Amino acid sequence: MIMRPGKQLLLPVKPFFIWTSLIVAMLCNMLQNMGLWGRAAWIPDVLAVVLVFWTVHQPLRVSIGAAFMFGLLMDVHQAGLLGQNAMAYTVLSFFATTIHRRLLWFSLPSQAAQVFPLFAVSHAIELLVRIVSGGTFPGIHIFLAPVFEALLWPLASVVLLVPQLRAPDPDENRPL
Repeated sequence: MIMRPGKQLLLPVKPFFIWTSLIVAMLCNMLQNMGLWGRAAWIPDVLAVVLVFWTVHQPLRVSIGAAFMFGLLMDVHQAGLLGQNAMAYTVLSFFATTIHRRLLWFSLPSQAAQVFPLFAVSHAIELLVRIVSGGTFPGIHIFLAPVFEALLWPLASVVLLVPQLRAPDPDENRPL
């Protein structure tokens, strides 16, 4: 793949770091659900942001199957309809896989704008499954969650790419 000018060459990512970051994101979601706000509809889904990040950057390591498993774990934790989060995360991961090559050519703010529809579709699927199963509409605040998730995208990108950055090489004879 041809790199954009000015973009830094990254080191290979360690699989342990990928799975640790996904588990930490899942624990953050669990703490948010049990925390001060409870299961407020406007709270961003940190696991969805990290899942999309790794699906875009490492599609062969984090795939739709991993998204489905994390979705089932979140369904069990929330004691809600089994498969609600699993379906939303699976569709989210599928769409992230379809745009992963194109997305990496954009700057971080443009990437946030590109992933916003993915997060919106994910929340729409969760809402649709909830309403079809007889649940109630959680309120107009549910439309804030995809906005917050898109705003978290640049922060997540910077934080999750830090271990892959190369140290600046002072040797002028080696270009890489």
